[in-house]
Amino acid sequence: MAAPSAHQLRFACETLADSDPALAQAYAEVGLPMWRATEASYQTLARIVVYQLISTKAADAIWKRILARYERVSASDVLLDDQEALRACGLSGPKLAHLNSIATAIESGALNLDTLVALPIDEARKLLLNVKGIGPWSADTFLMNAVGHLDAFPAGDVGLMEAHRRLNKLDDRLPVKAFNALAERWRPYRGVAAHLLYDWYNQTRNT
Repeated sequence: MAAPSAHQLRFACETLADSDPALAQAYAEVGLPMWRATEASYQTLARIVVYQLISTKAADAIWKRILARYERVSASDVLLDDQEALRACGLSGPKLAHLNSIATAIESGALNLDTLVALPIDEARKLLLNVKGIGPWSADTFLMNAVGHLDAFPAGDVGLMEAHRRLNKLDDRLPVKAFNALAERWRPYRGVAAHLLYDWYNQTRNT
């Protein structure tokens, strides 16, 4: 698992707060964000795929059934498993195909997860995007939470866009392209900005 130190987070948050009033407000209200650290593994990538574009409740049920099949979700186990039985866990055809293509890339060595941490963010992102089944949001989420890249940013994340809208008291969310262009000013700490926005949104969503 990879997570920045409290010192790194504090420096990044202070830098962001100095450059953006909305992030300054988020930092003032939530303090240091909780970094969502996960393991840089096939299991983490598989979970990201399962949870895409469906409700959390549905994804929880599917993921629970998948976990029940293995002691640990590995690329080799998924490739060798009964594909119809895996599909019966609730996976759509495309999601099952994506799990297999990612597993194949890892098993063949085309995708080496251990090398990602040493690469610049744009190179690491390109390596992930070369694998069928890993899109921009999945790649950036993995790089942010599993690899610990401070500048990884899940483009088009609705939660981040809604947090930004509320902090800035806008009537509507920015279009995805405009929001991602705005986030460029947060480099090289876009991942920290994302965590500030996540935490602020979760803390204030019921108010």
